[in-house]
Amino acid sequence: MSRLLPLIGFLLLVGLFGFGIWWNTQHDQREIASPLIDKPAPAFALPVLGEPSRTVDKASLLGKPYFLNVFASWCIECVHEHPMLMTDMKRLGLPIVGFNYKDEPEAAMAWLSEHGDPFDVIVADRDGRAGIDFGVYAAPETFLIDAKGVIRYKRIGPITPEVIEKEIRPALAALAKEAP
Repeated sequence: MSRLLPLIGFLLLVGLFGFGIWWNTQHDQREIASPLIDKPAPAFALPVLGEPSRTVDKASLLGKPYFLNVFASWCIECVHEHPMLMTDMKRLGLPIVGFNYKDEPEAAMAWLSEHGDPFDVIVADRDGRAGIDFGVYAAPETFLIDAKGVIRYKRIGPITPEVIEKEIRPALAALAKEAP
């Protein structure tokens, strides 16, 4: 029996390794469940990009649902996502709050000047602390926050036409059913 223990241990390790490979091929690695779904969005008070004396806080956004889109001038995927924000996301009819993440204000404003500005307001999280509270992994990320300030949906990665049809529209439909 003692001679079989190394073989049994080896077979267990091979089995665990094989399971790990199978698991990764069956699941989208971008689908990281957020513990904030159906929980109140974190409180924040951040300066408006380009207007540091003016702030936007969670309370000022209550009363109607909105998208919160995390972006940065250094984000390569944000360039790919941006045309969707400019057109298809705007057509959904909700305000889009830009959440400029760990970025220099001048770089962010230059980036918006070059690519266009789809946002109704943009807050600047230069040090990333508010992003931590939202569980931001990297840019781009998009949240759907309801009129009461509760996070109803989170997308890690760029918005695409497929994401709008398969994820965002159903999230908006569910939100409409809940509205009084």
